[in-house]
Amino acid sequence: MSPPHRTSSSRSATRPFVLWQEVAVAYLAPALTAGLGGFLTGQPELTMAALTSIGATSALVACVVGAWLHQRGRPRRWTTSAPRLALAPAFAVAAAAVAGLLGWFASQWLPSHTPVPDAGWLERLRIDLPLSAALAAAIVTWRWHGAASRQQT
Repeated sequence: MSPPHRTSSSRSATRPFVLWQEVAVAYLAPALTAGLGGFLTGQPELTMAALTSIGATSALVACVVGAWLHQRGRPRRWTTSAPRLALAPAFAVAAAAVAGLLGWFASQWLPSHTPVPDAGWLERLRIDLPLSAALAAAIVTWRWHGAASRQQT
């Protein structure tokens, strides 16, 4: 009798949560898509933002949220017992709020208190940071919760 064939869904069901891979994808996916969009539409500022504020914010948030969720000890009970459909948006909103405050602070405070000129890229931070943070937090939380749920069973 031949061994059962593994389908792509069964492979993804057993795929563990690996933080460095999540962080790499969190940087590459938005950097490549926004960068390509900026290139194709002739917006060099979007291409530059894709590689810096968009990709870097996504990677940083994925690293922080993923590391917090995926601590080596026992995960926090409320994170594994909460439904994934509620946990991912909650982390997304929290990350967007923090990143939005940082973006607003940077765009307002830096030009008036440092030699950084009041440039257009500072205004982009008000949108780039919270949007990138929300997407990264939601995706990493969703992936982590799925992997954590499979490990408990």
